[in-house]
Amino acid sequence: MDREAFERDGALHAGRRLDDRALDALRTLADARIGARPGARLAHAPVLDRLLAVEGPIGAVAAPLTSTAARPVRAVMFDKTPEANWSVAWHQDRTLPVRERIEVEGFGPWSTKDGLLHVAPPFEVLARMVTLRVHLDPVDADNAPLRIALGSHHLGRVAAQDAEAEANRLPQSLCLADIGEVWVYRTPILHASAPSSADRRRRVLQVDYADFDLPGGLEWRGLD
Repeated sequence: MDREAFERDGALHAGRRLDDRALDALRTLADARIGARPGARLAHAPVLDRLLAVEGPIGAVAAPLTSTAARPVRAVMFDKTPEANWSVAWHQDRTLPVRERIEVEGFGPWSTKDGLLHVAPPFEVLARMVTLRVHLDPVDADNAPLRIALGSHHLGRVAAQDAEAEANRLPQSLCLADIGEVWVYRTPILHASAPSSADRRRRVLQVDYADFDLPGGLEWRGLD
């Protein structure tokens, strides 16, 4: 993988990483965990342990772009369907799930999502992370691909009201993918997604990786 290009653009198409057996296992997991919702946080799933470890096919994408100490700290499955279709405005991912509230300088505000405690860390924490999107269905221009603003991870924290204007100043790319393919990007990159205009599903496993511990006693929530 071209790490120089990744650091410049903030994103990289890593190609196909999953075989049919792994894809079937993840689709089964998606159907069991998501139900009628548009998405769900994933944990306590042995199939994830195998695939997301740095020795596995997905974790092996994260390790060369971080280090061999990389580990998954959050996994979410999304499922866009004709019945559950939505758009996402330009934004940066800003919060992290942690085990307990400990006041540490620079961390905050605090929030609760899906019953889990989250905190907004300093930008420097997000800048060290990578996010992988694993595609369980084909994603063409009609099936709600992620749109990213190349190089926007270098901007620092962008105010929500400025996100669209900042994204439009930069070259943009659609993250098109076939089944089993992976896109990886720096976690704070500006990104957006339109509603799907295709009459089919768009299941994506999104995994955040970090190769470091949080300061001051804070702990990643992780996948257990």
